[in-house]
Amino acid sequence: MAAERWTFLTNYGHVLLCIAQDPATRLRDVAERVGITERAAQRIVADLIEGGYLELTKVGRRNQYRVNGTLPLRHPVEEQSQVAALLQLLQPKKGRGRAG
Repeated sequence: MAAERWTFLTNYGHVLLCIAQDPATRLRDVAERVGITERAAQRIVADLIEGGYLELTKVGRRNQYRVNGTLPLRHPVEEQSQVAALLQLLQPKKGRGRAG
């Protein structure tokens, strides 16, 4: 069914959301959650770093990411909103199950 194949966010949005939820996550785990290859996750993260949306810090052998939530979203339709607003909207809510 066609309605089951599309989502409201791109893979870039999904990767950014995964990293915002766990800044020390491995790209292997991000790729698995998003449903893309690890190589695709690496390219997306590289683009997000180049665009200033992510900062990377090495902690031992692991990577630690920091999201720059002050930047605007990139599409002209949504460029009046900052990344932080999108992430806040999509963060898991405690006590789900109640509408409102």
